[in-house]
Amino acid sequence: MNKRQGEGCPRKNTDAAQDESANTCSPVMAAFKVFQQELDVKHDKYERLVKLSRDITIESKRTIFLLHRVTSVPDTTEILKEADTKLDGVRQKIGQIAEELRGEDIYQFHRAYTPGIQEYVEAVSFLHYIRQRSLISLEEINARLVFMRSEKDVAESAGAQVLTFQVTPSDYLLGVADLTGELMRMCISSVGNGDIDTPFQLSQFLRQIHDGFSYIGNTGPYEVSKKLHTLRQSLGKVEDACYTLRVRGSEIPKHMLADVFSSRTALIDPEEGVV
Repeated sequence: MNKRQGEGCPRKNTDAAQDESANTCSPVMAAFKVFQQELDVKHDKYERLVKLSRDITIESKRTIFLLHRVTSVPDTTEILKEADTKLDGVRQKIGQIAEELRGEDIYQFHRAYTPGIQEYVEAVSFLHYIRQRSLISLEEINARLVFMRSEKDVAESAGAQVLTFQVTPSDYLLGVADLTGELMRMCISSVGNGDIDTPFQLSQFLRQIHDGFSYIGNTGPYEVSKKLHTLRQSLGKVEDACYTLRVRGSEIPKHMLADVFSSRTALIDPEEGVV
């Protein structure tokens, strides 16, 4: 014979007390308390990931600002070394994200940390281009995101000692799309410093990236198609700089090239390209 619902709960004399006791000991209420605890844990984890993503974004932006100085110094060794140090700190933050996501469905928390990861991809790909004049691959980025857990962490929680974080293809594409804006700014700085070779290298590189995104078309993530317009604007500005250098570069003093280029890029129409 089944036990009656509420058996084992403290009995009260009043009807109101009996109703309150029955509600407290109800299986439905017990189940909702479990759900509440699970949601609180998930919410707290989500907030921690948002904070980590914000820290990654800030440090990645600082790295990008630092890397823009390479166009104005004769020796870039110290700048690149400092950028490596900053990115090592960013990777430690990503390691904390990997620890938070251990054993979790990453797509439940993806929106919490994706802005920071995209900014990291932009920073690390910018550094890679400055050094190699090529685009870093997704596999190369993920190969750097392998972390060793401390013996204390392994002892406190089950799991392997090696922890990995995988940048998703969509985050990689969005980070590369943002990279094109930084390359366009690098082009402007190069022209301002009298460097007439870098803009032509950037133009060819950006054209290759644009062609790659064009192959994706509407089959990729929605955000990619939105950023494709900005990519085309950046490409148009760099190509316009190359046109100015090729056609009028010989008749304009080097210290005035940046002013001429800036005045021309201001005429670029967002919808149509160069007017």
